[in-house]
Amino acid sequence: MKRIIVALSLLISTGIFAQAPADIAFKTTTHNFGKINQHVPATFVFTFTNNGTKPAIIEFANAECGCTTPIFSKDPILKGKSSTIKVTFNASNPGTFKKNVNIKFLQTNLPVVLTITGEVVPAPAKPKTK
Repeated sequence: MKRIIVALSLLISTGIFAQAPADIAFKTTTHNFGKINQHVPATFVFTFTNNGTKPAIIEFANAECGCTTPIFSKDPILKGKSSTIKVTFNASNPGTFKKNVNIKFLQTNLPVVLTITGEVVPAPAKPKTK
């Protein structure tokens, strides 16, 4: 019986200190670059606000491939304040793309998924010199 009470106490206290994902409000979680030129990196800045009662801290931001780089502040985002995550896509290969970046906030279970899409158009051919 004591074990059940201890387990329930831990579950309840964990729920009190965990920040619900709804406390973090992104202006948008998707961005379509449209057509971008090959070999020209494309960047979009995602903005979010901490609507929770406690400071929000980004634990990590992982892109699904090396062609996408997220940059974010490691400082706590206070209640009511906003911050950004800059996502840069290295447009090295022609074709359509869809890339996800997982943003994990401290004391939350699931990450927020940011998605960028677009089409990389081939770089113009360089004129031949004679």
